[in-house]
Amino acid sequence: MSDLSPSRIKEILKFDQQQRFQYLCKEVNKQRQIWLLIDEHGCVMLNTEDEDCVPVWPNKEFAEEWATEEWAHCKAEAISLDKWSERWTRGLEDDELSIVVFPDKDLNGLIFFPDEFEHEIKLQAKK
Repeated sequence: MSDLSPSRIKEILKFDQQQRFQYLCKEVNKQRQIWLLIDEHGCVMLNTEDEDCVPVWPNKEFAEEWATEEWAHCKAEAISLDKWSERWTRGLEDDELSIVVFPDKDLNGLIFFPDEFEHEIKLQAKK
């Protein structure tokens, strides 16, 4: 569990898409987990004109920020980085789903194919 202060959360929420992506990579590699929102049907999905995306967050606090309105019934759930690599990357590819990284309240976030996302996480771990 992270120990983010309310002021730090507000600061991070002001980051642009690239800054949020960099923050997510750092946190995922440090905490060794990726956060999703789930309900009884599976994980929350966001849709663009071109793609169906699974949103991911770096910390429980940010995933929970999204659990409002139509997603108020959802719960934040951590997926270990090992489990993500072993099962989720291939599963998302097989389902032809993309990943939207740490979207803001306007649904803006960088979008990656699952293998690209995993590659970026590993690449950032080496920095």
